[in-house]
Amino acid sequence: MSWMQYKLGDILQKKRDIVRIEPENEYKLVTIRLHHKGITLRKTAKGSEIKSTMSVIKSGDFLLSGIDARNGAFGIVPPELDGAIVTNDFWCLKPNEDVIDREYLLLLTETPEFDHICRISSEGVTQRIRLQKAKFFANSVEIPPISEQKDIVTYIKGIKNQNEKLSDVLNEQLDLVGKLRQAFLREAMQGKLVPQDPNDEPASELLKRIKAEKARLIKEEKLKPGKELPPIKPEEIPFPIPDKWVWCRLGDVCVKVGSGSTPIGSDYSAEGIPFFRSQNIYDSGLVFQDIKYISPLMHQQMNGTKVLPNDLLLNITGGSLGRCAMVPHDLEEGNVSQHVCIIRPLGLENAFLHYLILSEIFQKKVFESTTGAGREGLPKYNLEQFAISLPPISEQKRIVEQINRLNGICFELVNSIKSSINLMGIMTIMTLRGSSIQST
Repeated sequence: MSWMQYKLGDILQKKRDIVRIEPENEYKLVTIRLHHKGITLRKTAKGSEIKSTMSVIKSGDFLLSGIDARNGAFGIVPPELDGAIVTNDFWCLKPNEDVIDREYLLLLTETPEFDHICRISSEGVTQRIRLQKAKFFANSVEIPPISEQKDIVTYIKGIKNQNEKLSDVLNEQLDLVGKLRQAFLREAMQGKLVPQDPNDEPASELLKRIKAEKARLIKEEKLKPGKELPPIKPEEIPFPIPDKWVWCRLGDVCVKVGSGSTPIGSDYSAEGIPFFRSQNIYDSGLVFQDIKYISPLMHQQMNGTKVLPNDLLLNITGGSLGRCAMVPHDLEEGNVSQHVCIIRPLGLENAFLHYLILSEIFQKKVFESTTGAGREGLPKYNLEQFAISLPPISEQKRIVEQINRLNGICFELVNSIKSSINLMGIMTIMTLRGSSIQST
């Protein structure tokens, strides 16, 4: 028996079982997650809280969102949501089970072709785009006989089951790569990643030069000196370091540690000076997607929060707390919001300090030092006081070179793992899209 063309209107019937809402009863309300993630409970509510006309759905019903069908919002109602209610924005469709198997229908909706049908069958103005019944039901799909549908469902279930097991393994491998990176950083900050060189100048000499240069800049360029930092106490030292290393405070080796500000009147420009917010700051670098700009005049008025090449930008509030990017050397100038802190080292290998900030040792301090209810923030003075392990400048360069090499290996591993995960999904779709499994 061959595959046959059917109009969606011949295999799917829209139904609506309106339910009378009782004020004192509790009702389950559902939502359909986008991108084929299925139906889930949104909330429970008293009947007295429900104002719309509602329909009841049953276990096994095929449900789609009239608003988000074009974004893959479909699913079969699971048993635990039997008797839940939905608004008129959800379509409850009853399949013609003489022609199409329910589980095969669900697989069919996961294909790019079905997504395309929903997109071309949706119309309306922005925020009011909806699936149009006549257009949707007029589309045709090619489906095999029921017996072959069941074979395909069984076959793809087997693939998905294998994929889930493999995906668990691959995700575990991704986690291990992340832990491996942290292990490199941990060893680097303890002086264990690269061999010690007896010819290296002690870091104590480097620290003297940095402090002398900082004092000169404060005097000659009239920089704000900031609060005096206290000596490091023995209990602040978490691990031993090599003989030529030294403990110091972050503020000792930086000419600037301070957050940005908000442009007056939130005055953004279509072009001009890049204005970096927390969503632009990632450990791997600056992201210019959704970047804002300020005018050169506004930039000048915000002179104290200018961003320069090789600065480190650290997110100090919110859900992205601790993310840190190093400013590219070819960026002329920028500015930052109050949720981002500029860290400007003096006399260091800036990439080394970037890696130090990304280490779990430093990140733990970041999260332990935040203050404020609701939206936690990291105060400038807390950050300046962080005790850091400082190696000789020549060893800083060797550490950066070694971490860059090891990160390159990790990057290749991550790409290989992610490619395997993506391939699993592609193989499942291609099996459904193009293969006709012989009935047995």
